[in-house]
Amino acid sequence: MNRIPSVDLRDFLSENPEKKQRFIDEIGMAYENIGFVALKGHFLNDNLVSELYEEVKNFFNLPLEVKQKYEIPGIGGQRGYVSFGKESAKGKKEGDLKEFWHFGQYVEDDPIRAKEYPENVIVEELPKFNAVGKTTYRMLEKTAKYVLRSLALHLGLEETYFDHFIRNGNSILRPIHYPPITSEPKGAVRAAAHGDINLITLLMGAQGRGLQVQNHKGEWIDAIAEPDELMINVGDMLSRHSNNRLKSTIHRVVNPPKELWGSSRYSIPFFMHPISEMELDVLDNCIDEKNPKQFDDITAGEFLEERLRELGLKK
Repeated sequence: MNRIPSVDLRDFLSENPEKKQRFIDEIGMAYENIGFVALKGHFLNDNLVSELYEEVKNFFNLPLEVKQKYEIPGIGGQRGYVSFGKESAKGKKEGDLKEFWHFGQYVEDDPIRAKEYPENVIVEELPKFNAVGKTTYRMLEKTAKYVLRSLALHLGLEETYFDHFIRNGNSILRPIHYPPITSEPKGAVRAAAHGDINLITLLMGAQGRGLQVQNHKGEWIDAIAEPDELMINVGDMLSRHSNNRLKSTIHRVVNPPKELWGSSRYSIPFFMHPISEMELDVLDNCIDEKNPKQFDDITAGEFLEERLRELGLKK
């Protein structure tokens, strides 16, 4: 497969059973083959997207000493600011050429869960930043819920199978700034080849070149969404749970051609995580003689801790 398939969530949400089933089949096939789709019909609108990008750019344009006020020690970068070069891909020494921010879950009706997560960090200098971030978080979480419902049906599960696990889940909205490149990077790229940790990732800002996906032949394919599309990929948690029936695909963000080094790049992924006690044990109906169980039993919380240490975000 040499292109990213495009699907429309409105087909799944329609009252038309044929359209709904076609969406389930198309997204399921895409995730079995390449692990990525471009999705139209999501719950973000143009005004919200414009406001978010404006606020994100305003934040990253603040002086470094102001941004560093919001870099919180001891929480593995789970909330607030993470400065340039701090994160590296699994198995790679060089830090990625990026700085980023983390908005986390806004817990409802669950005081025990609220204590489990670090609190969101409020940026005093930008009155709208946190409100716009929260609204975007909610709309992407809602979009992700319906994508997971379609995948539950594709896997032969009850449609709302994932709903309980993602409500108040440990999901993250991550605005990323890839600053202008000022000198030849020594072995570093904007984001080195990696797979995502979580269930699914919804990516805003994949309209320009940079994001590349590796297909089963080992070839790198440009993943470019239309302005009204989100790029959505399977993460390692969902891949484990489905016994690798749904593929968590290796992807990267490459450095631009030298003539574009002077420009910034922004992208905003939403990492859909479940609650920590979700068991990622391989689903029984994803195991057969041709596909024996490939993964050990583990909870989502244990798997996340393991991966944060591998990424250098936790000691």
